[in-house]
Amino acid sequence: MQKRTQKQQTILVLLFSIIIVILLNVVGIFVFKRLDLTSEKRYTLSNATIELLENLKDVAYFKIYLEGDDLDADLKHLHNETKEMLDEFRAYAGDNIQYEFINPSASPNEKERIEVYKLLSKKGLIPNQISTNDKDGAKQKIVFPGAIISYQERETPVQLLKTQLGFSNQVNINNSIQGLEYEISNSIRKLTVTLKPRVAIINGHGELEEIWMRDFIVSLQEYYEVSILKINEVVGALKSKEAIIIAQPDSAFSERDKFIIDQFVMRGGKVLWMIDPLYADMDSLRNKPVMYGLPLELNLDDQLFKYGVRINSNLVMDVQAAPIPMITGNVGNQNQRTLMPWYYFPLSFPISKHPIVKNLNAVKFDFVSSIDTVQVKDVRKTILLTSGKYSRTINAPARISLEVLKQEPQEKQYNKSFEPLAVLLEGNFESLYKNRLTPTIANDSSINFKAKSVDTKMIVIADGDVCKNQVQKTTQNVYPLGYDRFSGQTFGNKNFLLNCMNYLLDNSGLISVRSREIRLRLLDKTEIEKSRSAIQMANVSIPILAILIFGIIHFIMRKRKYSGK
Repeated sequence: MQKRTQKQQTILVLLFSIIIVILLNVVGIFVFKRLDLTSEKRYTLSNATIELLENLKDVAYFKIYLEGDDLDADLKHLHNETKEMLDEFRAYAGDNIQYEFINPSASPNEKERIEVYKLLSKKGLIPNQISTNDKDGAKQKIVFPGAIISYQERETPVQLLKTQLGFSNQVNINNSIQGLEYEISNSIRKLTVTLKPRVAIINGHGELEEIWMRDFIVSLQEYYEVSILKINEVVGALKSKEAIIIAQPDSAFSERDKFIIDQFVMRGGKVLWMIDPLYADMDSLRNKPVMYGLPLELNLDDQLFKYGVRINSNLVMDVQAAPIPMITGNVGNQNQRTLMPWYYFPLSFPISKHPIVKNLNAVKFDFVSSIDTVQVKDVRKTILLTSGKYSRTINAPARISLEVLKQEPQEKQYNKSFEPLAVLLEGNFESLYKNRLTPTIANDSSINFKAKSVDTKMIVIADGDVCKNQVQKTTQNVYPLGYDRFSGQTFGNKNFLLNCMNYLLDNSGLISVRSREIRLRLLDKTEIEKSRSAIQMANVSIPILAILIFGIIHFIMRKRKYSGK
């Protein structure tokens, strides 16, 4: 009788378990919920990404060139994390996210491999060289740690591996993994956006010519409708624009143009200011050993001061600088050139955790000035980029000489640290022209003067060259923005400026994903090498001991249970 009761209970438990499983599956059809048990929520997508994925109208197809048995451990880690991220995307977008992993070096034919490499480079993917070891010794292998994303009839590259100067491969891989959601989501947004915000690049005050901004403009056009515009003192000139860019003017703004920009800000317009307070150009040093950085009269100081910043009439010198070639001797009849750091070209390594600059490569400046922030009610200030720990400033007229390269920098001279070079301003700005207009103008309905802005943003950078691409003089070919032909390095200028514009104009909040942080949990290689034998012994013996202990305990419990009967 007791056995029958136990059997009935067992059957009832089994039936209830089956019913519960069925009910959970039925509920799961109608209620979608995912659990992320990681401490940093690495598998939880942002609301902006989820909304983007749920609104996909067609298939976004990913070709990821991170495949191959000879990938090193770091790239395999990036491969696995990319796959997991795309699977997470599929949970919300369903079959509208499709992907495949491709080995660009799969062909045994070298000529075919080279053709594949050329095609991927033409499409915008940047190759990396890695070393591999086989029976024939060490070999160099080319990898393309990126993807080509196709959507309808458009496609765009996305670089999955982000490298930063001075960081190890493991840190770069971890930073790249942190940025996966943003990089992939941002690329999808780029392909799916239909109504692009309108951005005007202001002209008419000696600003940079189009050829010197071409790469920046082409990159902007992937996200925005870009035009070059002269205000020409026309009150409604900026009426249809969401943002304006002012890049390296060299002549004064009229009060009327300033008024038009001011009222554009009051109505919520966004501004990216890239201003040089001093004139200094490397071409001036070609014919003479010394030049002077002289102040430019732009008539913008009072306006920027009113908004919360003052660009100082000085130049920042930094030991952490980009190099230029210098003649350091002769070999036969040939001049011997050596790359030497040019302290007037500071490299700014971002230290802020703000999404505009987080995990960004170093940004290169040319003859940059420092910025002071000013206490302004209702305006928040965030310093985005600074000089390095060992920097100095020289006031106008700033003497600039190549002789500085022959001297070792003295710590007592480079005694200023982290001078602000780029500042974000957010909040409600007060008009420069408040209480300065005649009642006739202030009350004119066609002008509709506003004394206080709605909530808006602007970014002030104390260097116009930050957006300037280099140009091949003989062919007029344009180098990518941030590429330095002397050192062969590509700095983070383009990504920085695109992040600036995306932050100013993206109302979805997608760029905030860049601020997420996944902690890097690295093993101590020195300690591992020292304790290798002990670790190996523990890995082998501990599981065996655990099974033995469990077996002994289980045997004793069974013996006690049944010996009593």
